[in-house]
Amino acid sequence: MISVVAARYAKALADVVTAGVHASSMAQADPAEITAQLRQVDEMIEASSELKNALASPAVAPSKKRAVIGRLIEPLQVSAQVRNFLFVVIDHRRVQQLKAIIEAFEDLADERMGFVRADVSSAQALPEEQRVALEVQLSRLAGKKTRLRYTTDEALVAGVVAKVGSTVYDGSVRGQLDRLRVKLESQ
Repeated sequence: MISVVAARYAKALADVVTAGVHASSMAQADPAEITAQLRQVDEMIEASSELKNALASPAVAPSKKRAVIGRLIEPLQVSAQVRNFLFVVIDHRRVQQLKAIIEAFEDLADERMGFVRADVSSAQALPEEQRVALEVQLSRLAGKKTRLRYTTDEALVAGVVAKVGSTVYDGSVRGQLDRLRVKLESQ
């Protein structure tokens, strides 16, 4: 569940990213690229407990936190929008919620661009041709272009479970066995 705070920051970022071309010649950014850059920064922060603690500490001045993050993200070549957004997050002491903000931003940006999110679980990683076929099928079922997120779950035995919004499509062997068990128990 996305917090109200994460949703508010995500909306602010989405407003900036999807605003179009401004007079200052800043072209509209690709939300997928913004998300990828934010995830890189989040992974960098998560990988260092010292950095995470320094960014969370009220004893460290926000200007010092911005300076450290500014130097650390230089090699990543993040956009000015991402850098400025990170500085706002730092100034408002919301770094601990960065992962939730990124998730909320990704969902909101997809929604604004006419995509629907689908979470797909399979027993093993799916080959590219199956991923493409699944995306086409789920887009048809949802009535919108889908963006799929893949995970593996060995408990499925075989097959796929896809969740689009609140609808679950269960084509897994485990799901079929569960339905068979229920049917047999009811007789």
